[in-house]
Amino acid sequence: MQKRLPDYLKRPIINTETTKNVRHILKQHCLNTVCENARCPNKNECYTNNTATFLIMGNICTRNCRYCNISCQKPLPLDMEEPLHIAQAVKDLGLKYAVITSVTRDDLEDGGAEHFANCIYEIRKIIPQTKIEILTPDFKGNANNLNIIINAKPDVFNHNIETVRDLFKTARPQGNYERSLNVLKYIKANSEIPIKSGLMVGLGENQKQIEETLNDLKNAGCDILTIGQYIQPSKEHLEVSKYYTLEEFEQLQNLAHKIGFKNYQINPLVRSSYKAANMV
Repeated sequence: MQKRLPDYLKRPIINTETTKNVRHILKQHCLNTVCENARCPNKNECYTNNTATFLIMGNICTRNCRYCNISCQKPLPLDMEEPLHIAQAVKDLGLKYAVITSVTRDDLEDGGAEHFANCIYEIRKIIPQTKIEILTPDFKGNANNLNIIINAKPDVFNHNIETVRDLFKTARPQGNYERSLNVLKYIKANSEIPIKSGLMVGLGENQKQIEETLNDLKNAGCDILTIGQYIQPSKEHLEVSKYYTLEEFEQLQNLAHKIGFKNYQINPLVRSSYKAANMV
C-alpha cells in the first residue's frame, strides 16, 4: 500500500510575475532545469526567488537510476552553444550564485567534463563575480575528466552519494558507491575546491547505514552535506520505504554535527541545490 505524503512535504503552486519571468528567460535561452525535469518540490519557491538549477547536456540520461524522474534513452548530441546560453541566463536572472548540474553522459568520451568547464568559463567571461557550484556525475571516476573540472575552478564541487552502500546497486544500478567516494577524494586531494555531497532518506536504509555513509563522506573530504526525504516521482520508481518525521530529521542533524560536519542542510524538502548559496 502506497504511503500517504505527509503535509510537511506538500508545497503550494506559486505563480507570480517572478516565476513567469524565470520561465520566460529559461525558454528564451532554450535551457533545461533539474527543477522541471526531476520534478523538484521546491521549484516554485526557487522560481519565486528568481533562481533555478540549470540542467546541461540535454534532458535524457544514459543511466537509469530508479529514484530519478529524468528519462533514460539515447541522448542527443551536445548543444555547443549551451555554455553561452547558460551564461546569458545567469546574467538575465541576476544570479550571484549559479548551480549547474547535468544528466549522466556515458556516451561521451569525457563524460561531458569539457562541457561543464565551458559553462564555467562562459559565465566568468560575462559575469565574473558570480559564484558557481557544479553538481556532476561520476565521469566513471576518470582522473583526466576530473582534472578538466579542477582546472575550470568551480567555487563548489558537488557529487551526490544519494544513498547508503547496501542500497546503492538497487537505487543506482549503473553507479558504484566506492567510485563516487573516490571522485570526492580525488577532487579534495588535488584542489582547494570545497566538496559537497548529499543523500536521500526513505529508501529503506537504517540508522547504522546512514551513520556509516556520513562517516564515509567525511573521510572522503566532504565539507558540505545535504540530506532530504525521498519522494517517489511516479509508480514506476522505487517506492518510499519510510517518511521520516521532523523529529527524526533533527536526529540526523545531531548525527551530522557529531560526525564533524559544520556546514549542512538536513530537512525533509532539502535537495542538493536548495538554498545552495546560503551554504557557502
